Amino acid sequence: MKKNQIPKDWDENRVKKVIAHYENQTEDEALSEDKAAWKERTATFIEVPNKLLPRIRQLLAKTAL
Repeated sequence: MKKNQIPKDWDENRVKKVIAHYENQTEDEALSEDKAAWKERTATFIEVPNKLLPRIRQLLAKTAL
């Protein structure tokens, strides 16, 4: 089984905080967060075929942000 990897600047505590944030969100809070993401101008949302997603994730993982 492949070991999960986290970004270099993250630690286990940060991962747990992110998981807790999403697990404890109400549906209304999640919807508000999703709507806000579409308004933000620092990211772009694109639609891609599901079968390409694994390859796209690989390419993104190789790109240092």
